[in-house]
Amino acid sequence: MVYINDRNLPAGWIWTKLEQTSKIILGQSPPSSTYNTSGKGFPFYQGKLEFGETYPTPRKWCTAPKKIAETGDVLISVRAPVGPTNICPEKSCVGRGLAAIRGLGGIKPLFILYLLRTFEDEIAGKGTGTTFDAITGNQLKTFEIPLPPLPEQHRIVTKIEELFTKLDAGINALYKVQAQLKRYRQSVLKAAFEGKLTEAWRTEHQDEIESNSPIENDLPDGWKRTTLEEVSELSPKVDRKSIDDDLEVTFLPMKCVEELSGKIDISETKRFSEVKRKSYTPFRDGDLLFAKVTPCMENGKIAIAHDLRNGIGFGSTEFHVIRLPEEQSTQFFFFYFTQQKFRQDAKRAMTSAVGLLRVPTVYMRKIPIPLPPLPEQQAIVYEIERRLSVADDVEKIVTAELKRAERLRQSILKKAFSGKLVPQDPNDEPASVLLERIKTEKP
Repeated sequence: MVYINDRNLPAGWIWTKLEQTSKIILGQSPPSSTYNTSGKGFPFYQGKLEFGETYPTPRKWCTAPKKIAETGDVLISVRAPVGPTNICPEKSCVGRGLAAIRGLGGIKPLFILYLLRTFEDEIAGKGTGTTFDAITGNQLKTFEIPLPPLPEQHRIVTKIEELFTKLDAGINALYKVQAQLKRYRQSVLKAAFEGKLTEAWRTEHQDEIESNSPIENDLPDGWKRTTLEEVSELSPKVDRKSIDDDLEVTFLPMKCVEELSGKIDISETKRFSEVKRKSYTPFRDGDLLFAKVTPCMENGKIAIAHDLRNGIGFGSTEFHVIRLPEEQSTQFFFFYFTQQKFRQDAKRAMTSAVGLLRVPTVYMRKIPIPLPPLPEQQAIVYEIERRLSVADDVEKIVTAELKRAERLRQSILKKAFSGKLVPQDPNDEPASVLLERIKTEKP
């Protein structure tokens, strides 16, 4: 978040209102009958959903625009949400969710873009509304900005572009590391369930392994092919009559399950009387929770329930609950389900109900599982955790660096529009003169 509180600007700068530097066109949506998705007419932009890093991508076109943005106009979202910006790539129609800002007197689009991004949080803070936040045209027009001399504006943009190019290169490198870590995690899981991580373990414990002579010759010695229903209890029932109405239980909505990590937020509790007559999914400590609905399933919302209040939990109806006996490792099955390949296969098996896609129970029952004996399951879990803990440590470093990069980006913008990023030139025409010229040139 960037705030420039110092009203003492460098020599030649001036505080002014946005409308004194620019022409501001408030968007107005044309009749819906003039929209199309076939590319006829002008690109039609309605709000942030169409925005990219710098330029928007049209989803609709319009043959009878009411408000036009020209090439190079800065588009700002003025409702739901307030503040995000892009540059209009060509002559376009703008709907009521946007305003177009056109610099006057030689003020360039990139200068306006970076200026508005510097003050995005302050602009957003002016938004009001009961259904969604929005700002009025007058609030936008009268928003105060620091204006440097025109030559310094050009130097500022050049310097920001130079620094952001280097910063973006570093950020892209961090994103590549994240992608590599994601591939590494999946390769570890793949190797685990092919028996490759425990090859040395099997050699050391060869005398303890009972050969199952599996029909599938691709399984390691001692493993067998089974199904989930053969080794677990799916959607186990809870004897609700035996639970006191005043007993506190953990309540777990889907949002409290983190993707892929297995972490859950168990801070919310309810009295049993609040949940017993509703269709919430019951579970207990040690149960495996598997999100069955799209997109939660594809995103990997899977967890082992733990530390539940009084050992009991109720949660989203969109969980499959899997209860494993003591002779099986629940963590082994957790890692098996977090495999990307497993979730891709489950996605293909999804069926539609009430407009949503879900993994059906019948599919879960018949899931084929390559199952080693419990000691090797535990060895596999150990090997997976040992390798993934290293990846997690690297991920934390990458995440911290990405946050630092964003803070650096904001710091660059703050310096730029406080007059501290590039040197001032006393020979520059003052911004006050630029404003007078703009005033005389306005129609």
